[in-house]
Amino acid sequence: MDQITLDILWNRLIATVNEQAAALMRSSFTSIVREAGDLSAGVFDCRGRMVAQAVTGTPGHINSLATGMIHILERFPADSLVPGDVLITNDPWKTASQLNDITIATPIFSSHKLVAFCVNCCHALDIGGRGLSADSRSVYEEGLFIPVMKLYEVGKPVEAIFEFLSANVRTPEEVHGDIHSQIVGNNVGGKQLLAFLNEFGLADIESLADEIIGRTEKGMRDRIRALSDGEYRIKLTIDGFDAPVVINTRIIIDDDELTVDFEGSSGAVPQGINVCLNYTRAYTTYGIKCVISPDIPNNEGSFKPITVTAPPGSILNARHPSAVGGRHLVGHFLPSAVMGAFAQALPERVMAPGFDGLWDTHIAGVERGTGKHFSFTWFSAGGAGALKDQDGLSATAYPSGIAGVPAEVIETLAPLVIRRRELRADSGGPGTFRGGLGQTMEIEVLTDEPYLFNGLYERINFPAPGLHGGKQGQTGRLLTSNRAELKSKISCRLPEDTVVTLEMPGGGGFGSPMQRDPMRVLNDVRNGYVTPTSASKDYGVVIDTERWEIDGSATKELRHQMTE
Repeated sequence: MDQITLDILWNRLIATVNEQAAALMRSSFTSIVREAGDLSAGVFDCRGRMVAQAVTGTPGHINSLATGMIHILERFPADSLVPGDVLITNDPWKTASQLNDITIATPIFSSHKLVAFCVNCCHALDIGGRGLSADSRSVYEEGLFIPVMKLYEVGKPVEAIFEFLSANVRTPEEVHGDIHSQIVGNNVGGKQLLAFLNEFGLADIESLADEIIGRTEKGMRDRIRALSDGEYRIKLTIDGFDAPVVINTRIIIDDDELTVDFEGSSGAVPQGINVCLNYTRAYTTYGIKCVISPDIPNNEGSFKPITVTAPPGSILNARHPSAVGGRHLVGHFLPSAVMGAFAQALPERVMAPGFDGLWDTHIAGVERGTGKHFSFTWFSAGGAGALKDQDGLSATAYPSGIAGVPAEVIETLAPLVIRRRELRADSGGPGTFRGGLGQTMEIEVLTDEPYLFNGLYERINFPAPGLHGGKQGQTGRLLTSNRAELKSKISCRLPEDTVVTLEMPGGGGFGSPMQRDPMRVLNDVRNGYVTPTSASKDYGVVIDTERWEIDGSATKELRHQMTE
């Protein structure tokens, strides 16, 4: 296939999956999908190979779909499907490692011939059980487990599945609504795909998939081959649940093959922060692509040269029925583990660790005045790590890519008041380039009864470390207006007058703070990112805040003392 034709076909394919994702987001019933973008969408060939993904979405969803579709076709082979069939599952060990994440796969037919699959995955507002939490003791406590099943059969809904959903979730309207949005998204993608195939006279996407996947695999192998053969290691320690969790990472480069082995990592724990292997693969392969091949398409070809292993029964390869509801509190640290391992060999391509583990907040109770029960979940971000030539992004959800939900949306959809939301000064780790800042959120609940508060938070005890002389970011903190006890991963009932404050962690710095441009430090102080005290203590820069200028003599003396 000539390059020009391939470029045209590829761009049309990307436009198709982007429209598929956009239709899902525009029709969604929840802010989790509509505003936060906690979803992914892709097109697969008839063999179950991922060919293209939408530009929006999370690595945990899309890269898990890449392996999940194989499991789906094992249950329902391609030749057993007919027009009008729609498949559903939320099996954590086959898809995105959490019951809240529901996968919908729609076979696309042209004249009764199967030509492709449109597939998406997004976070359901509720799936029953304990709700989104990390303090479950098994997956059975975490909600309704949906094996790979037909949700629609020959165009007709399987009503029993919808009835089971309604009977097991607290918000059936939103859950049903988003499932229908997922079906709509796939249908829109399917229509676009059929129009695309008809325009170019293609019977299916098999030959196009072979070309795209083959070129992607070659490009990925070339990038791996350009690295020096050998082993690269790092050990990261994070909060865990009752005890710290160790992520022990060994990367082996052998010609054009790359293996990531997590042997030596912590074992599975009784609570819900365990990770299924497909989710471990998802975020590990994402971290590798960020380092060596961010410009190469993400599809079956980019995964072929990479092997990811973790010992069965470890926290990164948990066995059924381990609790996995908060799996991202470990899984989101894997890109930082990959970059930390490569930090010495490829310093120009890595970033320092950030807050990494997405902060999830779930509040449920009875609304003041109406007596109506409410249940609401949203995601928040701390600071990302710095790069060798760029400050870390503040209040940005790396590696998940999920957007923060605006305060106005939160207050519209739930009886909550966001009394304060601001960047957290000094939370980013000092460095030649500073770590990104965390944020502070102060939340009031409009209720006259005690309410359920459930947070899934990390980096309360172990801060984001810096790289190459950069300093660590600040850890997160949880505060309440009446000194009620609030732990980072345990559900609790709080008195109705309790105001909760979340102070989110900052990212690690990159390079020695003594090498930071003093004018950058001055601008940081003027913008409120760094306090004058920290400018002096961490960077050796003394600032006259009345004139907003650097005290040159004092800065010179401080820098001399700190260098010594």
